[in-house]
Amino acid sequence: YTAQRPAEYVACLLAAAIKEGVRGPVYIQGDHFQVSHKNFLKDPQAEVQTVKDLSVEAITAGYYNIDIDTSTLVDLSKATLEEQQYLNAHHCAEITAFIREIQPEGVMISLGGEIGEVGEKNSTVEELHAFMSLYLEEVAKLGDMPGISKISVQTGTSHGGVVLPDGSIADVSVDFGTLELLSKVSRAEYGLAGAVQHGASTLPESAFGNFATSTACEIHLATGFMNMLYDHEAFPADLKAEMYAWVDANHAESRGKQTIEQFHYKERKRAIGPFKQKMWDLDESLRATFRATWQARFSFLFQQLNVGNTLDLAAKHTTPVLIHKTLADFGVAEVVEEDVSDLAD
Repeated sequence: YTAQRPAEYVACLLAAAIKEGVRGPVYIQGDHFQVSHKNFLKDPQAEVQTVKDLSVEAITAGYYNIDIDTSTLVDLSKATLEEQQYLNAHHCAEITAFIREIQPEGVMISLGGEIGEVGEKNSTVEELHAFMSLYLEEVAKLGDMPGISKISVQTGTSHGGVVLPDGSIADVSVDFGTLELLSKVSRAEYGLAGAVQHGASTLPESAFGNFATSTACEIHLATGFMNMLYDHEAFPADLKAEMYAWVDANHAESRGKQTIEQFHYKERKRAIGPFKQKMWDLDESLRATFRATWQARFSFLFQQLNVGNTLDLAAKHTTPVLIHKTLADFGVAEVVEEDVSDLAD
């Protein structure tokens, strides 16, 4: 919904890094390379191919961290955990093998898998075992290759938070005990980096320090930063009203029984793409104000998550590879837009 293909996103990130004087690797991740359950039911092969095509586009642009999300295929109506997780594991392995075939020479792309949809019931150790045992079997059938290095789990959050009728966000409790247990089991028994937490950006500030102590290897943050823009006192009221009016006109079918505040909060993300140019064109002083607010938040999160002062570690464990680009790598080619209406953020 941001109307950014991978090449544009990478270009923006690298331009920002250059402007800030960054020296060293820039780590770019693709979250939720997700199979649509709705489309999979219509044509399984075509839907899996859509994720493969997106992988090609993203890797070409410079994404070397990709989270494969076939958890939409988990079938809770099946009798056993292995049966429930089979399609998830099978197609995650299939996409793993595909990415290993196309990754640039000298680059080992970091891959993630997922055992449960964000916002649904909490994940269990038994589900982790069911998925990983099946996944490793399926990968072994396809060749001798490294598999995933992390696993996304569900511990109580949802993308964007739970919206109350007045548009505010309900307090959410993350089950840090479950997160720690799954993270430790994934490392001890499967050699993964640990568990990944989704949907965390709207949690209270006091919660973030718990992720490091719970040994999570990664958390995903997005909605909170978008909220900081929309709700900033300096964000132009007329532009915000125009964006909300666009949401009203183009996504009214999504409102259902929600209050107008709930509806706007849940769907305003969809206005980011159509109004991208207008936001790029905001006065520089305004953009500087927003950047300063974001920077303070990032600094807080780096401290809470214990990831500050890690440049030496990055240099030690990352070997940059020279990748020669062609015009097609920079978007001088047509790209087919996918239907992403039922995919996660």
